[in-house]
Amino acid sequence: MLQINHLYKNYGKFLAVNNLCLRIPQGDLFGFVGPNGAGKTTTIRMVCGLMPPTAGNIMINGVDAFSNPKEIRKQIGYVPDFFGVYDNLKVREYMDLYGSMYRMNSRDIEKIADDLLELVNLSDKKEMYVDTLSRGMKQRLCVARALIHNPALLILDEPNSGLDPGARVEMKELLLNLKGMGKTIVISSHILSELSEMCNSIGIMNHGNLVTAGRIEDVLQSAFGSNNLVIGIKENPDSAVRLLKEQTGVKVETIGEKEIRISHSLSEEEIANMIAYLIGSGVVVTEFHTQEGNLETLFMQLTKPSDAQPVGQGGGK
Repeated sequence: MLQINHLYKNYGKFLAVNNLCLRIPQGDLFGFVGPNGAGKTTTIRMVCGLMPPTAGNIMINGVDAFSNPKEIRKQIGYVPDFFGVYDNLKVREYMDLYGSMYRMNSRDIEKIADDLLELVNLSDKKEMYVDTLSRGMKQRLCVARALIHNPALLILDEPNSGLDPGARVEMKELLLNLKGMGKTIVISSHILSELSEMCNSIGIMNHGNLVTAGRIEDVLQSAFGSNNLVIGIKENPDSAVRLLKEQTGVKVETIGEKEIRISHSLSEEEIANMIAYLIGSGVVVTEFHTQEGNLETLFMQLTKPSDAQPVGQGGGK
């Protein structure tokens, strides 16, 4: 469905998107995440044809985005992170306006708009002025507008920004409904817990680079697996770290004041022997367990400040 090949975006010497390659299949709900300045919004704007790349190629349903910009506009529905102001325009007039932009006839616009407003739970708001709607209603209306021409790909840039918890739930339910209907969706968001409940695939950007991407379960399995162990200690991690580094098949990954995370290739019996060795050597072990990975943990590990690159080697919005 969406193929991004060796995409670059430079601002002078500043590299905002660096050799981005990504494949999103038909029917995926793809979560696009990263800290501020990671390059997400820059990438989305290039995919939507709102910004030219420095180099690279984007294909949507087999159509080259840069050679066929008019055709690509028909393929994409875009929901930006801001709604805009529409004074003295009613909801039905708003839908009519956008339908006419795609040269749809008035009969089709009316039928499709009615169906879409019902989908986003705004059927009873058709005669209301757009600027009187709540922010959550405006965001749902923006989704309806983006679907008026039945695009193959729906892209949402921070659609939950500024929404209250109830409105976020409504947006999540709407996106899950669209996913169930077979729509291919890309959503940029900072609310990782909600993405994990909606998305079946994920991509994390940092400093202009795509640091990981794929099915959520595969990404988490690759990052954490079943061979990661967290060992809780009462005090003095230096002693425990020294003893762990003596163990064959053990690698110390992170060291905290009262917690050490290791990766290993040990059997259950060997793990038990290792813990017994630590205790016998005077380390007060308070607990040990296999690390359970989630998107928040993975995000923090992959975007921590120590991974930062020098200016000119990454960045962007």
